[in-house]
Amino acid sequence: MKKLLLTAVLAASPLFAQISAKGEVPYVAFPVKMGQGFDEVQANCLMCHSFGYIINQGKQSKKFWRGKVDKMIVHFKAPINKQSADIVVEYLFEHYGNGKEE
Repeated sequence: MKKLLLTAVLAASPLFAQISAKGEVPYVAFPVKMGQGFDEVQANCLMCHSFGYIINQGKQSKKFWRGKVDKMIVHFKAPINKQSADIVVEYLFEHYGNGKEE
């Protein structure tokens, strides 16, 4: 019983932490490349995650981008139709691709 009480107190202690100094969250600007298909990316991708998620993938092949978009649709149930998915893949490959199909 004592161990359970001690564990509960230790687990709850961060809830009472306070900072006397003013804290600020740094702003990170992601360089978004505008172009044909950006509207589809904005409507279908940016509703769930930031543009940083896309940029942090690095320059990748078309197959990679197709796999990412398909993963969002299949595993995360993103409501993206086939036509929109194709537009998103083309946009990502054009602006964040490495020029390789595979």
